[in-house]
Amino acid sequence: MKPTLLIMAAGMGSRYGTLKQIDKIGPSGETIIDYSVYDAIKAGFGKVVFIIRKDIEKDFKEIFLNKFADKIHTDFVFQELADIPPSVKFNQKRIKPWGTGHAIRAARDKIKEPFVVINADDFYGYGSFEMAASFFSGQKKINNSTYCLIGYRLKNTLSDFGSVSRGVCETGDNNDLKKIIERTHITQMEKGILYEDGKGVLIALDDDTTVSMNMWGFTPSFIEHLNARFESFIKANEHSLKAEFLIPTVVNGLINEGKAGVKVLESNEKWFGMTYKEDKEIVTKKIHKLIEKGIYPLSLWK
Repeated sequence: MKPTLLIMAAGMGSRYGTLKQIDKIGPSGETIIDYSVYDAIKAGFGKVVFIIRKDIEKDFKEIFLNKFADKIHTDFVFQELADIPPSVKFNQKRIKPWGTGHAIRAARDKIKEPFVVINADDFYGYGSFEMAASFFSGQKKINNSTYCLIGYRLKNTLSDFGSVSRGVCETGDNNDLKKIIERTHITQMEKGILYEDGKGVLIALDDDTTVSMNMWGFTPSFIEHLNARFESFIKANEHSLKAEFLIPTVVNGLINEGKAGVKVLESNEKWFGMTYKEDKEIVTKKIHKLIEKGIYPLSLWK
């Protein structure tokens, strides 16, 4: 069974300042999403599902629906703030949806097979898609409670224009994930790569520290776990304007309770993305270099 690619594209990105998911960075007007879908098709994925907001539906369909229609089965779902269990309420002043776990849950009626979830504004590299697809295709029988995470070397995931947040992976034997620890304000400095703890103290991180870039491989059982935990999360945070139901939090809980395991698959690909508006020029140059090396054609879809 071919895996599905689930693309989280509902976020606007306040630091970037525009709808970066549809910003053109390729020589023929390609977006980062185009390169992700191209790599996924090449790696053997059978379907792509976009998680979007209703207010960007028109733009998304105009840009992507016809483009991919004859290349891979494509579908859309909406991440909406009000998509919560009917038994719970929330603060009506809240504007922002409930985070990445909530985003995946929005696709619960579209996912019946193993799936890989990614961010719309991150470039992951073909090798990572191939690795994720092989994780599922290499199993004689899919283990519903074993997932995967594509891990990146920290030094390959930094922005030249500001700090970033990364999920630092702590692993055990056979690269089994023990937990993910969120580190914020990570910056490349003269002394090396440092992050800022909750007290403002700068602490060093090794260049080769394995971090998550939100590229996960799940079976449909993960959506069942999301459903089971989401209601209690909402009830605990019904008055909050900012609380988020995040993938790493759910995964950490499942690991701690022995309900699931996660294999960390180490990728040597170099991530890049558009966290900041200034990143666009760098991303565009990196895409052109990959084209010059023959990794991508000048025009992806011609």
